[in-house]
Parts: sequence; C-alpha cells; structure tokens
Amino acid sequence: MKILFIQTGGTIDKDYPKTNVGYAFEIDEPAVSRILEKSFPGFEFEVTSLFKKDSMDMTNDDRKELKSLLLTTEYSKIVVTHGSDTMIQTAQLIGNVKDKTILFTGSYRPQRFAESDADFNIGVAVGALNVLTEGTFIAMNGKVMQPETCYKHPKTGLFETE
Repeated sequence: MKILFIQTGGTIDKDYPKTNVGYAFEIDEPAVSRILEKSFPGFEFEVTSLFKKDSMDMTNDDRKELKSLLLTTEYSKIVVTHGSDTMIQTAQLIGNVKDKTILFTGSYRPQRFAESDADFNIGVAVGALNVLTEGTFIAMNGKVMQPETCYKHPKTGLFETE
C-alpha cells in the first residue's frame, strides 16, 4: 500500500512562533512526517504540503484546489490533515472521488505538544485505509465517520454521528 498525506494546516501542524513577539501559533512543517518517522510504517508514503492554513481561513477556492489534487493524483489511498473547525465542510465539498479512499483527520492539540491526539488520529486514519473502499471519511476521536452524517459537538468539540 502507498499512501499520500496532504497537509492543509490546522492545529495538528501548529507550533510556537519562531519570533519573540506575539502569542499566535504558526503552521509548521507537516506533523505527519514526524509521526511516521517514529512509527515504523509498513507502507510506502509521500507527504506533500498544499496549504499551511488554519481551517477557519480555508476558502472554497482552497477546497477546489485540494479537490483538483485529489482528482489528479495517482494515489488511491490518501490522508488529508486539516483543522477540525471546517474539516466536515471541506470533506463534504470534496465528496466521493472515483477509485479513491480519502480520510480527513487532525488534532485538538498540536502534534508538538506532549498530550496531543495527533499520533492517535493519524493511526486511526491509516488503519481505516486498510479496510475501507472508495469514499471520503472523517477520522477523529477513534471513530471513522461519513462527512454527511457527522458533526462537531458544540460543547465537547468531539466529532459525533447524527
């Protein structure tokens, strides 16, 4: 199995700023590269950075650019790292792509934080690629869900199904 990992940004890739001013985070290099380095993956993979944006800054033009990449890549197994705030919206816009299995995932805490859920969510997404067939899915909180039937709970922040 060969997997393409696409970075779009979001909390999973956030890091403290390299400058001494301000409190804002910045989007760093793809967290998935660091996760896979220590995970002894039994598959081939490529990591590409499409965007380094907070998901609240994603536009429909950005989503169309992502969809164009998904339609044209030779990879059939794909993980997209994305911010959780608009992940569902992006996954719904992408929809099903013929002959491709696409998993969207991210994290609530940056991968660089000791208590991050990033490694777990990437692992769930990769595991799901081994058993799912064609379709676009969300992998968060140990669950794999269809974007049309899930939502981010307004109080807990967890992804749930309707």
